[in-house]
Amino acid sequence: MIAVIQRCSSSCVRIDNEKISEIAYGIMVLLGICIDDKKKDAEYIVKKIQTLRIFNDENGKMNLSINDVKGSILVVSQFTLCANIKKGSRPSFINAAPPLIGKRLYDYFVSYLKDKGGEVHTGEFGADMNVELINQGPATFIIDSEA
Repeated sequence: MIAVIQRCSSSCVRIDNEKISEIAYGIMVLLGICIDDKKKDAEYIVKKIQTLRIFNDENGKMNLSINDVKGSILVVSQFTLCANIKKGSRPSFINAAPPLIGKRLYDYFVSYLKDKGGEVHTGEFGADMNVELINQGPATFIIDSEA
């Protein structure tokens, strides 16, 4: 499982020009679910997201977690994170989980994240979405449950 997390001032998801989800200050999570991922991968990434100290303290140092700043989280599925681009010019998506398995793990990830507390919003799994983001910093981090 691969997550790209971005500290943001705001973020939202639109489908057909209709805003379906939005957050203010917090973290935007782009989540790629790979074919061999299990619940333990989701749990690992959730724990990392909850404990990473990526928000600035009063001295301007990255020393605070999402819980410390009482920020929101927006989770958007993005199977393209599992793409293999080593050969040729066209990405291969054979490493991405099939939709039914991916949806189950995505739902589990979101549920597990909500159980840890805080405000969690989502995109729509499998939908063609437009994601807007004001990346604060910019601060972007990649979490790979296999790394």
